[in-house]
Amino acid sequence: MCGIVAAVADRNIVPVLLEGLRKLEYRGYDSAGLALINDSGLHRLRSVGRVAELTAQVDELRAAGNTGIAHTRWATHGVPCERNAHPHVSKGLAVVHNGIIENHESLRGRLIALGYDFTSDTDTEVVAHLIAHELKNAPDLLTAVRQAVAQLQGAYAIAVLRESDPSRVVVAREGAPLLLGLSDDACYAASDASALVQVTRRMVYLENGDCAELMRDTYRIARVDGTAVERPETESQLSADAIELGNYRHYMQKEIFEQPVALANTLEMLGAARSIQPGIFGAESEATLREVRQVLIIACGTSYHAGLVARYWLESIAGIACSVEVASEYRYRDSVPDRQTLVVTISQSGETADTLAALQHAKALGMAHTLCICNVPESSLVRENTLRFITRAGPEIGVASTKAFTTQLAALYLLTLVLAKVRGRLDEQEEATELHAVRHLPMAVAKILELEPEIREWAGRFSMKQHALFLGRGRHYPIAMEGALKLKEISYIHAEAYPAGELKHGPLALVDRDMPVIAVAPNDALIEKLKSNLQEVRARGGELYVFADADSEMKESDGIHVLHLPEHYGALSALLHVVPLQLLAYHVALVRGTDVDKPRNLAKSVTVE
Repeated sequence: MCGIVAAVADRNIVPVLLEGLRKLEYRGYDSAGLALINDSGLHRLRSVGRVAELTAQVDELRAAGNTGIAHTRWATHGVPCERNAHPHVSKGLAVVHNGIIENHESLRGRLIALGYDFTSDTDTEVVAHLIAHELKNAPDLLTAVRQAVAQLQGAYAIAVLRESDPSRVVVAREGAPLLLGLSDDACYAASDASALVQVTRRMVYLENGDCAELMRDTYRIARVDGTAVERPETESQLSADAIELGNYRHYMQKEIFEQPVALANTLEMLGAARSIQPGIFGAESEATLREVRQVLIIACGTSYHAGLVARYWLESIAGIACSVEVASEYRYRDSVPDRQTLVVTISQSGETADTLAALQHAKALGMAHTLCICNVPESSLVRENTLRFITRAGPEIGVASTKAFTTQLAALYLLTLVLAKVRGRLDEQEEATELHAVRHLPMAVAKILELEPEIREWAGRFSMKQHALFLGRGRHYPIAMEGALKLKEISYIHAEAYPAGELKHGPLALVDRDMPVIAVAPNDALIEKLKSNLQEVRARGGELYVFADADSEMKESDGIHVLHLPEHYGALSALLHVVPLQLLAYHVALVRGTDVDKPRNLAKSVTVE
């Protein structure tokens, strides 16, 4: 959830470290720090708050060095404060760490007995003292790190430097992302490629159990047991411009308006083809998809909502049974595995710890047919799945997911069509019609974005409310859930979503003039039933905000505000209806003055359990 940047060079690397931390701010953090080695020794700077505060310290002290590690921390053990901020030090060592050390208490007790003093409440300080202890007998820092991490239980990515050996940094990973960056005059490491594209596009992605020693002009990788290994070098496709804010006020706004392009890029592989080919999910996909008889979708948060929408599509269009599981729950309950299940994992980052662990659990149960839908081609999730679909949404910096969600839905709809085709449920005419509708998605979303002025006006009407209720039916119920999540994430208004048919089974008791009700009302088979549900709200004095299709014939009246989307879009209307809900949450947050891109208590990439 936090971020690491490290560098070894023949020049001052402080600007690189600080810029890298700024690029990682989107991941979520509460403090920041760095450690440097220069001619006068090891120096550590730490601050609570934003990277800007750490930068001010660096500028005041004119800190510089050729070797350094830097970190943004998300508090897991110990409150956010300077003494808990990274790096942590021990006997001339400095360490930064992402993840959670599950056996830190037993290690702490052993290290205290050996005479080590602890000055923080963190699990990370255990790592620093443990490496220092191993260095008493190890021939070098890499060996000491290998011996230390072999004793750790949990998830970690670490970077270590040693005052007496200023020419190198050692890193290691298990369960938390870490990659190397290479250039002619320096070696780097980071949690995310976005932190390094300022200096290099040459990347090496470490695997779980890898340790690496970085020097100015070379590096080496070894497994925890000391076995030397090589990992392929790749060129990152991430553009530095793509992670700049440009002319937008916030990244969330930028990413909402990037959705037409993101969808076009995601669907680009269809080209002008008259048919959809299973190969878009991988070379082995056709044979695999013909074997499966049910689908299990595993995801968290917004990605989970995408899976819930897909269940309606898969069962109604492809005719295949589908279940959707919250990743953090699935791995801890007894389930009944079926070897002919397609296990679909969904994640924007591809580093979501619960989703990765749930995938490994499903594999351990014997379910070998796996497919991931992910936005980051170099991620752990992509590497651990047999089949894959890269959504090509581009970098998503805002914590509240927008374009990642709509591109996930597009990918899931393509999966639905492919499964329908291989199961004989999609004839040529239906396939052509569906492909035309899918190709039209970018233009349809662009038209919806033109409704922003009306949505901005709505936001002003109920921005000071403390509660909101979202209603939807069928495949639009998960869209109502996503709308409620967006509102609570960035505006801090308590919002809940219900199937509209459940209104009279409890939630109706909450409805009054202070409880705005937002309804997703496409013109589908359930529209008349939804209208009846909405009348129940008006009868109790509730104020309605209705997102309707152009041909729904829903009209504004006292207490009923209606916004008509430009067109009705059939099965794909769920993807379109979420866009105005994103805009609504964004503009409500603007009125309330909250931190849109970095909402309190939340992180972008949840890489710990």
